[in-house]
Amino acid sequence: SENANFARRCEAHNVVLIGPPASAMVAMGSKAQAKLLMAKADVPLVPGYHGDNQEPEFLLEQAKSIGFPVLLKASLGGGGKGMRLVHAAADFVESLAACKREAKASFGDDHVLIEKYVIQPRHVEIQVFADTHGNAVYLFERDCSIQRRHQKVVEEAPAPNLDEATRKAMGEAAVRAAKAIGYVGAGTIEFLLSATGDFYFMEMNTRLQVEHPVTEMITGQDLVEWQVRVAEGLPLPLQQDQLSMNGHAIEVRIYAEDPENEFLPSTGTIHYLGTPDQTENVRIDSGVVQGDEISVFYDPMIAKLITWDVNRERAIHRMERALTQYHIAGLKTNIGFLQSVVGNDAFKSADLSTHFIDDRHSELAFDSVGATARDYILAALYISLSSSDQTSQHEPWNSLTGWQVNSFNAQKFVFKGEEENIQVLLSASGDSVSAQRGDLRLVVQGEVQGNELVVSGDYSGRVTAFVQGEQVALFRDGKSVRLEQYSYKHSAADETSGGHLKAPMNGRIVNVSVKPGQAVEEGDLLITVEAMKMEHAIRAVRAGVVKAVFFEQGSLVNEGDELIELELDEEE
Repeated sequence: SENANFARRCEAHNVVLIGPPASAMVAMGSKAQAKLLMAKADVPLVPGYHGDNQEPEFLLEQAKSIGFPVLLKASLGGGGKGMRLVHAAADFVESLAACKREAKASFGDDHVLIEKYVIQPRHVEIQVFADTHGNAVYLFERDCSIQRRHQKVVEEAPAPNLDEATRKAMGEAAVRAAKAIGYVGAGTIEFLLSATGDFYFMEMNTRLQVEHPVTEMITGQDLVEWQVRVAEGLPLPLQQDQLSMNGHAIEVRIYAEDPENEFLPSTGTIHYLGTPDQTENVRIDSGVVQGDEISVFYDPMIAKLITWDVNRERAIHRMERALTQYHIAGLKTNIGFLQSVVGNDAFKSADLSTHFIDDRHSELAFDSVGATARDYILAALYISLSSSDQTSQHEPWNSLTGWQVNSFNAQKFVFKGEEENIQVLLSASGDSVSAQRGDLRLVVQGEVQGNELVVSGDYSGRVTAFVQGEQVALFRDGKSVRLEQYSYKHSAADETSGGHLKAPMNGRIVNVSVKPGQAVEEGDLLITVEAMKMEHAIRAVRAGVVKAVFFEQGSLVNEGDELIELELDEEE
């Protein structure tokens, strides 16, 4: 998608591309060029610089003229990549260099533009469609304000608290934008909506968006079918006055990432995948199956979960329930974080902006490893019972249900804790097992059914669990808990200390800014790691001297690899 050269080749060989003409892709493929076209079409624009002069000194002067904070954006960018928010002139040159590197790596072009950063904006986009007969319509809007690192996390339609006059004005502006470039097919016009109701053109995506399902669910239209009809040369199925909205739809993006570590990408194998049932109200668009390997080479989005109901409140409730049934083990995901977002009071009251996540970081924080004593007991029970394949069928631990024995049998499990190891003691007698962690003692019966532990007694319920090596994933009462069985391979010496800087994730070294013997100050950029086309800058935690650099530019590294050793200055 959005490849003008490919579109031209199709046109040259009389192959019909289900998408816009190459000329439209070119017009909107460059954000800078698109801004000029939109100005002519009377579409509101954010103040900024969209020209060809890319000299750092010149761009810095432009940024000062526009006024900080400013947003640096790759002209050919999208998906939050090649974008930097700069608050002060002192940070501009370094941010510009990083933005250009990311733009070059992701899009093959390092041209950037500068825009005034609108405070507390909402991201509201309009779905447009045009055919070859001169017809163009808008299929209403989507609110995509919930973002992290300028990439969408939650999308919904229609946009909450948007009055009809603004909805109509935005829709008509979007249609003008499409007609101005001779657009054909499905496209999305993205706007910034200010708190005062003013809106500004950001960009046009010349394709069907990730979040198009929410539009399909509120309009009852199949947008892919529309695309095929238009490509066949048929007119649009409906005119503007025939389109209407029904109910409310919400989509969340399931990312392989670590929300507790600045949303850094997560890699590994999906050892277990459990999803909610799909119905007319719950839809899943997934790009993975159980057993798939998630690598560093692609975007971290692995699935989309969409819910619909008659109003926003009920759609949110349906989403909350569906997320509790979405289980992934083997790598870190943002599912628990999404539960925090859609369950947040501000989200439920539609107090939205693109700063939603940053402004409520402490509210949205969730502790995926903060297990209770009961969690440790349930994990130990599951491990014990699920190990029956490796033990004799005559062993009493194979099934605690109905097991009678006169002797006393016991097992001890040790898990890693933040400050001290966690011990769980299991002792079986009669048809029950006594499980103890600290002051909590439970007498239960348990049975493993695949990845489910069914427990009755002092605690009754079903727990989904998965064990891979020392790692234990536990899904209980809508929450995800990750535990680690203790291994003597781990010790305090393995932990990263201030002078030993390690890779925060699997990735590739894209820039080494220092060399051995070089003196650095606190905050200086040392090395940059890229994963899934996103850069992560590693900086000096304190002033010191670079003692060793273990990798060079272009090297592939694994999470935990030591990258640089610093000899730190003594703290005053």
